[in-house]
Amino acid sequence: MNSANSPKAYPLRVEAELSSELSRGLWLVKWLLVIPHVIMLVFLWVAFLVVSVGAFFAILVTGRYPRALFDFNVGVLRWTWRVGYYSYSALGTDRYPPFTLADDPDYPARLAVEYPQALSRGLVLVKWWLLALPHYLVVAVFAGGAVAGWNEASDGGSWMSGGGLIGLLVLIAGVVLLFTGRYPKGIYDLVMGMNRWVFRVVAYAALMTDAYPPFRLDMGGQDPVPDTAASDGPHPKPALELS
Repeated sequence: MNSANSPKAYPLRVEAELSSELSRGLWLVKWLLVIPHVIMLVFLWVAFLVVSVGAFFAILVTGRYPRALFDFNVGVLRWTWRVGYYSYSALGTDRYPPFTLADDPDYPARLAVEYPQALSRGLVLVKWWLLALPHYLVVAVFAGGAVAGWNEASDGGSWMSGGGLIGLLVLIAGVVLLFTGRYPKGIYDLVMGMNRWVFRVVAYAALMTDAYPPFRLDMGGQDPVPDTAASDGPHPKPALELS
């Protein structure tokens, strides 16, 4: 394979494995099952906003994102992705998400963000509202009723899925699953690509990286890996211990 034609890896990695055996009807009640997680995530996202404000000033003064704050925010994104993957952002597994900010290498949905050793002090002033605007339009299509609130008062943001193209495709996949017992692979790959795009934008707008999100759908369960990580063998579960 020509590495020049390979997509460049992004500092945030969103990966998952589609469960081979999914219940036909469990997805109809997952909205009820995830209520404890939703309650936890409400408080975690409030903390995410507060932490992001603190990180904003830390980066502005020192050019670095405090590691403890960074790890916490990665954990919130990780928790959000696991719950979304179990429920209505993907319906990719029937395995109940763990209540933890830490990485769970055995769970079929994983997220990690590479810790930046240095961040631009100037970009921190504009990337979360000005530079990310084109991506907000895309995210609005993907996530529908998503909320991306970035304002001068909070210097932070939040994201919650509320339908859109992701929700529509997941609904179609759920109906197909209900009648056939199979999750359409094409829909799954597309849903993964859109979720990956959304989380990249969230990480960028939350000041966790200076790498501008690509206007690219990296579809499928596996995120592009750096060229230096390529080998002759397959990578069924790349290492995600990045934070």
